[in-house]
Amino acid sequence: MLKGKRIGLGITASHCTYEDVVPKIKDLRDAGATVIPIVTHSVLTAVTRFGTGEEWVKKIEELSGEKVVSTIVEAEPFGPKNPLDCMVIAPMTGNSISKFANAATDSPVLMAAKATLRNGNPVVLGISTNDALGLNGVNIMKLLNSKNIYFIPFGQDDPFNKPTSLIADFTKMVDTVVHAIYYKKQLQPLFIQYHKEN
Repeated sequence: MLKGKRIGLGITASHCTYEDVVPKIKDLRDAGATVIPIVTHSVLTAVTRFGTGEEWVKKIEELSGEKVVSTIVEAEPFGPKNPLDCMVIAPMTGNSISKFANAATDSPVLMAAKATLRNGNPVVLGISTNDALGLNGVNIMKLLNSKNIYFIPFGQDDPFNKPTSLIADFTKMVDTVVHAIYYKKQLQPLFIQYHKEN
C-alpha cells in the first residue's frame, strides 16, 4: 500500500498514548513505508509514569530503523530539499493543535508539518487532547477545513469523567494515510465510538 513512500511520524507529549502509537511504526513499515520519526523536546526529556524520554526514543529508533529528528534545524530540510510523501502527527496534543492551527512553528514536529504542507503533500493528525470539545474545539474545526490536512478518526475516550476529551483510534492510522496520499480524501466515518485496544 505504501511501498516507496516516506512517512514522517511526529510525536508530541501525550505520554499516555505512546503504548498505542509507537507500535504503529511497524504497521507503516509493514505497508512498505520508510518511517522518519520526529519528536518534540518534551518527548526527549520528560520522565513520567509511562517511561523516560530516553526509553521511548530507543523504542522509536528500533522500530523505525531511523534516528529521531529532534531539532527544528534537522526538520527544515523536509521542505523542497528532502520532502516527505506524508506527515503524520500522532499523538497530537491540544498545545500542538493550537499552535498548528495558528501557524506557530516552534518544534521540529510542526516544522516538518509546515514543510510538508508547503510541498502540497498531506498532513495526517491523530489527536489526543482533554480540551478538544472545550477551548481547542475552534482550532480543530479550523484544521478540519484546511487543505491537505486529514484526521485519524476520533471519539470521546471517557465521556462522563472527561467530557471534553477526544482521542484518535490509532489502529486506523495506515488507512487514513493511504486515503490521504492516494485519494486526497478523509477516511470516514470521522467521528467514531472510541474503544481502546486491549
